[in-house]
Amino acid sequence: MSRIQPARRVAADVLAAVRESDAYANLLLPARIRDARLAGPDAGFATELVYGTLRMQGYYDRVIALAARRDASRIDGPVLDVLRLGAHQLLSLRTAPHAVISESVELVRRARKASAAGFVNGVLRTLSRDTLDVWRQRTLEGLRGAERAAVEFSHPAWVVEALEEALAQEGAADELAALLAADNNPPRVAFAALPGLADAAQLAGDAYLPGRLSPVALGSTGGDPSLLPDVAAGRVRVQDEGSQLAALALTRARPVTAGERWLDLCAGPGGKAALLAAEAALGGASLVANEVVPARAGLVRNAIAPFADLPDAPVVVEGDGRRFADGAETFDRILLDAPCSGLGALRRRPEARWRKSPEDLAELVALQAELIDAAVAALAPGGVLAYVTCSPHPEETRAQVAAALARHPGLRALDTPAVLQAVATAPLGLPEAVSAQLWPHRHGTDAMFVQLLARVDP
Repeated sequence: MSRIQPARRVAADVLAAVRESDAYANLLLPARIRDARLAGPDAGFATELVYGTLRMQGYYDRVIALAARRDASRIDGPVLDVLRLGAHQLLSLRTAPHAVISESVELVRRARKASAAGFVNGVLRTLSRDTLDVWRQRTLEGLRGAERAAVEFSHPAWVVEALEEALAQEGAADELAALLAADNNPPRVAFAALPGLADAAQLAGDAYLPGRLSPVALGSTGGDPSLLPDVAAGRVRVQDEGSQLAALALTRARPVTAGERWLDLCAGPGGKAALLAAEAALGGASLVANEVVPARAGLVRNAIAPFADLPDAPVVVEGDGRRFADGAETFDRILLDAPCSGLGALRRRPEARWRKSPEDLAELVALQAELIDAAVAALAPGGVLAYVTCSPHPEETRAQVAAALARHPGLRALDTPAVLQAVATAPLGLPEAVSAQLWPHRHGTDAMFVQLLARVDP
């Protein structure tokens, strides 16, 4: 019989898959929890172990390096997984050292690294001898600026610098610590009640909490969302309120005229497409959802399945969104939720911060520009384009919009903060600008950037 608590075993397996196979914890962990039949506190413990360890990985690597007297990069991957997991329990969860150390030794043996058992035992015993505050002081000694913030808040230094620059553009560079801290807090699970299929105000009660910002939002009362009947039926979907507001900014920027054609240019995995489909159905519009990756296109089809029996049901097409640059089809409203660095969703995808690099950005920015050009070519005169990224990086947001306006004289930037505030159910406190940036530390959402653009040329 295994002497490893099931929650720790599940957490170790997920961390190994994230490291070895670039797995996404938010997709893999729920499946592993179900397979292990974990529920209640055990499921919660496994979740905290995985997400807490991934969020603070950079900080823990610094601590482990001091305790082990060797750089974390020189430690075998499976052994480092166990040490990170142990560090999180000892320093952040303050779990009893004997339980952490003994089960960590078993985990490293289970990973076929029995020769490292003594090493793991020694490093974790060293960590357990001092408090979190003592280790924090040691890890930050001699560090300044972005380098210090990178260690303290467990973000790569280049990400820290990019976020600071984005805040500085709003005159809010002093909010950097609050933003980085928010990235390390578990996000509140939010739902979108699809208009016409579910009513958020009526559902708020025992099963759901009221939403905070979006008119279609609900909050979680805890537990597995997939067990809720409305979620299982597709009437209610798990979706961040920032994503909801981004989609609703497009659909409610002006009244919908029956017969309008809408395009979701990069629709996978389908959350925003489902909300667009609901709004289109109510307004008498039609929706085309485009996705380049077949597997993600399948997710989009699942997301919009509740609307499949409508006379003008939404359609999913597969292909590179840049093909719309030929202008063969035109649309009255286009959502371009562009592929991006994902720096705005580090709360829910903490491993993403360790996978991206500054070198990735150039390719993403070039792709975003090409997709914008395709969207403009497919935008009917008088039509509205919503350019959206789940990233606040200046090169992916304001700089991208400025370049698009320079390339396309027929485009006009709409007052997006005003539209978003008209949609929202609570004050957003957005700075006066034509674009809108939501923030985890201010709004409790992912850091969604939204810019509405109208085509005014004939």
